[in-house]
Formats: sequence, structure tokens, C-alpha cells
Amino acid sequence: MTVRSARSASPVEGLAAATELLACEGVLSAAQIRTTVEAIAALQRPDGAIPWFHGGHLDPWDHIEAAMALDAAGLADRALAAYRWLAASQNPDGSWYAAYADAPGGVTEPTNRLRETNFSAYIAVGVWHHWLATGDEDFLAQMWQPVQRATDFVLSLQTAGGEILWCRDEQGREADEALLTGCSSMYQALRCALAVAERLGRDRPDWELACGRLGHALTAHPERFADKGTYSMDWYYPVLGTALRGAAAEQRIAEGWDDFVVRDLGVRCVSTNPWVTGGETCELALALWAIGDTERARMLLRDIQHLRDDADGMYWTGRVFEADGAGHEPALWPVEKTTWTAGALLLALAVLAEEKATVAVFGGDGLPEGLPVACSVAECVAA
Repeated sequence: MTVRSARSASPVEGLAAATELLACEGVLSAAQIRTTVEAIAALQRPDGAIPWFHGGHLDPWDHIEAAMALDAAGLADRALAAYRWLAASQNPDGSWYAAYADAPGGVTEPTNRLRETNFSAYIAVGVWHHWLATGDEDFLAQMWQPVQRATDFVLSLQTAGGEILWCRDEQGREADEALLTGCSSMYQALRCALAVAERLGRDRPDWELACGRLGHALTAHPERFADKGTYSMDWYYPVLGTALRGAAAEQRIAEGWDDFVVRDLGVRCVSTNPWVTGGETCELALALWAIGDTERARMLLRDIQHLRDDADGMYWTGRVFEADGAGHEPALWPVEKTTWTAGALLLALAVLAEEKATVAVFGGDGLPEGLPVACSVAECVAA
């Protein structure tokens, strides 16, 4: 796999070069992208944590997405600080809590003590992305233990069928269902964890088997996941998470397009509600790019610019575009601009610009796929 050498440019030079690369005609100029990147960086705390917005909260998954966006935008030092925060705040069992306070002085007191598998797994994606972006071998070695502990925690909740339960609570009780969106993201994370292990010469055949079992469950056993079919993420995440490619991916996107995509506005979060959201729209753009549909990916990024605040370059989470039965009138909703929405946009621009690290992580080419499995009705084992 081709990787970059460690960046020698200054942060200012790195940002300038990256924003020129990410500029997309008809979507955003380099100057507009720079404004967005600087806004995310301004929200990062001194300890490296990246909250949704000042005074809100932060969660590990969205923190990592924002860190990846900073790397794609040339701010490797900022991304490094974000991963150091993750390593410092990891629980002894390898997990992270679902949410942490954003308070003066960098308080990291958890506000939601659920330990979600998807949130914990995603560190492998971020770490692999940072290494691809920088070539920093010392970083990869230092992050091996956090990645290993997180992956082992996640796989402690894998079932015999290959799917992974979505959380463990504070009392150690496990959820009774697996989520398609979360498991699709964890499939990508397991592939990245295996890539980290291979690069460091670590042999983890148990991860290879787990990855193969999860991939098989995602592609062959939809009945093993909770029915959340009205959510757009359940529609496109098997593609975004690299489990589906080729004709199967194209068919899945085609089947859900009319249910979720609103012309000129973006993607519904839920098919039954008149509410489009920036994060889902940009993630669908990433999924479209992954199957070669770059024209519609650019179209979605153009469509979602109605959520941009030109004053600071940040993006509102979503917009209700007509009155609904819940009492919501057409308006921006919720009234918040989030680092992860802006981060998803930057990552979508990065793949369209063929930025190598982001292309490798979301394209999936070169990532380990795990072991092939043979499957019975209830259990998947090594073939």
C-alpha cells in the first residue's frame, strides 16, 4: 500500500496545500474549506478532545471523525493530539464511554456511561488513517495497545452468528441486539485493526476470524440485526463500511434512493420525517464515491451547502423542510453546528480529491478482509 512520508511542512503550509487539494469546483473553494478547518481546530480543547460544539459534549466516534478531517486538511499535529486524548481516556477494559462533558478546564467526566462497541472500535480507523497520512511509525507503535484493548473489548460482545452487540452498560449487562449501522462501521474498524497489526508484525488470527464472521453476517444475514430500516444510515452504511462493493452495493443504493434522498436538499435522517441532515448526506457521498458514482457524490455536497454558516464555515446539523406531525415547522433543527458534520464534509471532499489516506480507509482496497467462513443457521465458523 502506498503511504505518505511524514509531513515536513509547517502547519500553515500543510493547511494551505491540503485545502487547495480539497477544493471542489461548484462545491467549496480552498478559502471556504480553510475557514471550515480552522473552525473545527478552534473547537479542539487544549487536551486534544474535540467536542460537538462549545458547551455540548463529545463522543469517541465523532471525535475521531473530526480528527480524521484535520489530518485530511493538513493539520496532523492537531489530529495527533486528538488520538493522545483517546489513549489517555480509555477505560481499563478497552472501551470508552458514550459521551463526555465539554466543560472549562477540559473536564472528561462521562455523562453517558454506556460503553458502545461501535464507538470503541473506531479508534482503529482513525489510527490507521493517521499513519497513512503521516507515515509516523512511532505513533503506530504507541497506539498499538489502545487499538488492541479496544478491539478485544469489541469482540467480547461478538455473538456466534458473527454480529456484535451494540453496548455494555455500567453494570456489565450486554445489549440484546446488534445494529446494522454500528456493525458495518465495526467491520471497517476490524479491517483497519488488522492492517495495524500486520504493519507492526502482530499475529491476531482471532481478529481475522472475527472480521470474516462479521463481514459474512453483514452480507448474508440481515435477519441477525435489529430492524432499523427507516434510518438512512442502515441503508448506506454496509457500503460506507466496505462490506458491500460492486453490483450488490449499487443495487442497495438504488433501492433506497427515492426513500431517503430529497432533491436539492440532501438526505433524510429517517425516511418518515421531513428532516435532512448534513452528516448523513456527506456520508452517503462517501459511499457513492466508493462505488464510483462521483457525479452524484458531488451533487449531494452541493445540495447540502444550505446548511453552511458562511460566517464561521461550520454546518448546522440539519433542517426540517416542511411541517411534521411532531410540531416542527420548517427551520434549522437542532440549532447546533457540529464538528462531526463539518468533518464528514471534509472527508467526502478528500476522497473526491483522491487524498491517499482517506481513499485507502474508505475505499477498502488493500485492507485485510479476514478469514472466509462457513455458516449454519445460527453460527459462523472458519471455513
